[in-house]
Amino acid sequence: MASGPNPVAPPPLTPDQAAARGEHWWPVALAILVAAFLHVALPAKYRVTPSWVVPVVMLVLLAALITGDPGRIDRQKPWLRITTGVAIAFMTVANLFAAAHLVADILTNNKLFANNATGLLATGGVVWATNVITFGLWYWDLDRGGAAARAHQPDANPALVFPEMQHTDYAPATWVPIFADYLVLAFWTATAFSPTDISAIKRWAKLLMMTEAVASLGIGGLVIARAINILQ
Repeated sequence: MASGPNPVAPPPLTPDQAAARGEHWWPVALAILVAAFLHVALPAKYRVTPSWVVPVVMLVLLAALITGDPGRIDRQKPWLRITTGVAIAFMTVANLFAAAHLVADILTNNKLFANNATGLLATGGVVWATNVITFGLWYWDLDRGGAAARAHQPDANPALVFPEMQHTDYAPATWVPIFADYLVLAFWTATAFSPTDISAIKRWAKLLMMTEAVASLGIGGLVIARAINILQ
């Protein structure tokens, strides 16, 4: 039996409509700044040196993004997409550097936290929180081509299905996820270690969620186990 015609995607919004639908910069900017300064709060051994590198680089990249796309996020330019990816990747690498050193110290019985369970838990908590922010930024930047693309074509090619998209009785038909929704996804993936009420329907999204869960479980498990051992 012949199948029906494929649904036609709605046309892109006009520039004025896209500008009105675009996300505000401040939640994303705040998350990037928090992640940068959390890295500075780590013990010196776990920071990228010199200590000013991470916050300065992130401030410069963030300033370039806001200057290139002032107001709401709606400008679709290749250099803006590349700069966004570079900013998130830089923060990811910096946190990976800290996480790798923390795990190595735990596994080799380093004396840095030998009698300081509170310091160990605080350091692990900073690495874990930064991990949540960076994965939230990755989900936000990759789903449907990024925030600017979502402003122009809100329904095009989603990788993640949110409850609001399925329960239209409780959310407006024009609902589109923003950064806060992706941050919630990152938080629950890091704490529940399992699929959340937000469903990944693209393989890259499933693999990214799996990677985050494994990283959070590994860091959290090692830090908590080592802290309990110190307290005993």
